[in-house]
Amino acid sequence: MNSPQPHAEKPAGSKPSPSQGGGALYGAAVEYGMHCLTWLVARDAPVSSRDLAELQGVPPAMIAKIMPKLEKAGIVASSGGINGGYRLARPPETISMLDVADAIDGRKSLIACREVRRNCALFEDETPRWATRRVCGIHAIMLRAEKAMRAELARTSLLDVVDNIPAPPEFAPEIDVWLSARARDREQSRISAIRAGTRRRSSDD
Repeated sequence: MNSPQPHAEKPAGSKPSPSQGGGALYGAAVEYGMHCLTWLVARDAPVSSRDLAELQGVPPAMIAKIMPKLEKAGIVASSGGINGGYRLARPPETISMLDVADAIDGRKSLIACREVRRNCALFEDETPRWATRRVCGIHAIMLRAEKAMRAELARTSLLDVVDNIPAPPEFAPEIDVWLSARARDREQSRISAIRAGTRRRSSDD
């Protein structure tokens, strides 16, 4: 049995490698982790990391590393078994994008101040007090920018993100059908393997 494919319009342009961060502050893992969570919002049944990966065209090994970090942070919960996987551990309106980013990549600073201002050649290894009396102006503006970025991520919930996805009404049910079909395929494969093993044992007897 073949699983139906979810219907979605593909954006124009080249497709970046899933592992590429593009020199961004946050790596690709944060982006894909956030996308994974959007698929879990309307889903009651658990979703395997492999299905989440294949749904988005991402290497399964990458998602397999991301989801345990989200579980450790209490964002998702996991279950075992052939039809096990991940589901949200708490309501989407209580999960901020900052929660997700910090869970996957840790707290990120925009800049690590190296006190470059101390190294002016004119100081001749004796930095005057006036040069470091205040917080470095470059560092100060970066701290303000970082604070604003974290505030924006903190005030934006997973539900906010999902509510702003411009998908047609039929798209979410199509995704649910696709995921459910894959779960049924795995269950059918498991049953077939058990039956095949039983037949082999019977023939050996």
